[in-house]
Amino acid sequence: MAGELRPVARGNRKQGADRAVTIAPLLAELRSRDIQVWADGERLQCNAPAGALTPELRDQLLQRRSEILEFLRGPAELSFSQERLWFLDQIEPGGAAYVVALALEMRGALDVPALERALGALVSRHESLRTVFANVEGKPLQVVLEPAPWALPVAEVSGEADARERLREETSRGFDLARGPLFRAQLYRLAADVHVLTLAMHHIISDGWSLGVLTRELGELYGCLSRREPVMLPALPLRYRDFARWQRSWLQGETLEAQLSHWRARLAGAPQVLELPTDRPRAPVRSRRGKIYTFTLPLELADALRGLARREGATLFMTLLAGFTLLLSRHSGQQDILVGTPVANRSRAEIEDVVGCFVNTLVLRADLSGDPSASGFLARLREVCLDAFAHQDLPFERLVEELRPERDLSRNPLFQVMFALQNAPQRPLELPGITLRPLDIDRSAAQVDLTLHVWETAEGLSGSFEYTSELFEESTIARMATHWRSLLEGMIASPERC
Repeated sequence: MAGELRPVARGNRKQGADRAVTIAPLLAELRSRDIQVWADGERLQCNAPAGALTPELRDQLLQRRSEILEFLRGPAELSFSQERLWFLDQIEPGGAAYVVALALEMRGALDVPALERALGALVSRHESLRTVFANVEGKPLQVVLEPAPWALPVAEVSGEADARERLREETSRGFDLARGPLFRAQLYRLAADVHVLTLAMHHIISDGWSLGVLTRELGELYGCLSRREPVMLPALPLRYRDFARWQRSWLQGETLEAQLSHWRARLAGAPQVLELPTDRPRAPVRSRRGKIYTFTLPLELADALRGLARREGATLFMTLLAGFTLLLSRHSGQQDILVGTPVANRSRAEIEDVVGCFVNTLVLRADLSGDPSASGFLARLREVCLDAFAHQDLPFERLVEELRPERDLSRNPLFQVMFALQNAPQRPLELPGITLRPLDIDRSAAQVDLTLHVWETAEGLSGSFEYTSELFEESTIARMATHWRSLLEGMIASPERC
């Protein structure tokens, strides 16, 4: 059942403390029944499974329509992921470690006014791109600004080197979470038919999946506008604020305790520091200054790794992670290792096309005790991954709060190393009459000590180490990349050995 709820005549209603049901618990009750309500302008929309919307609940919605609309359109609490990012920004305001960015070279007759209107339509469509974060007596609230006229800045640049330097500066510039805007676009003109477009936003309003949503919709909007056709994108059933409220109302009581109990057991007694040898001493307060080291693994090796994964009943992700944790063990001398990995956290169809910070971080515990073979270790890690993915709903921020690791400003809590196989759906941006080429972004920030990113490509596997430059020299990271490749080749050649 779906449709708009309209008010009916009603008598006086008790106010204040005499209310039988306040708005937030009423919405929580609706969510527990998988009933969705959302504001669509001045209309209150509802979508409910058959039989879920009882006459009593329908009466509540009809009678309290105005209050519900005001609540849904008003400031909202932050999701758990947003809250952590907000607190990190209070410690280091305007830092660049959590800038999410995309850069594209565009060759051809670009319709700049159509591109500007398409980007403006995205800002109007996605509330996250218009969100700022207010500090109300020490508590953060997300506030969505009303759509306003939007302009695309265009700058003339002298050449490719100038464009790359401007790009580096743009993506290294942080954001003011309270003032905004937290989404920026910039177009650089190298020639009449050569442009570079950069999109930058704070991670608190976006994630890797969101970039795929934005590029797909940007292509659809630009295509329609450049052909002077009407724009027809389906309405979004939910807003990010709806998700944040749902997460807060759902993750409590028995549901929360079950998740916490599981993760307490899995991480009991785990070492919370990975002692990788560094080139320089660790400072008392962790620096987020970082660099990127990129490399590739050839197609033959990538195919062989997929074959190993199939034979062992694992996935490419598990196989690459096994090689990475072996690398960490060899360099640190530790056999019990915690590694963080991001998950999209978009299990519901209603949020697949919503821009926002949904991503969660899982803590994977690798156990190399007993000198297992490569095959045996991969089997162990397979079970660890499957178990973690089955219990991925607990926000990392809530896990840290529960485990209360010893406060150490020089390190990330629980883990200092991350691994990510980047497979979020990102259909290449297509603009009619334009040849597009993604540009590498020279990041100058690192979220943790060391992160290994891997992408599947037609040529094999593309990898990059994002590392804290105050701890490691590039030559050290280059040796680690070579060592990781050697370990992967050894796993393929002799899975019965480690």
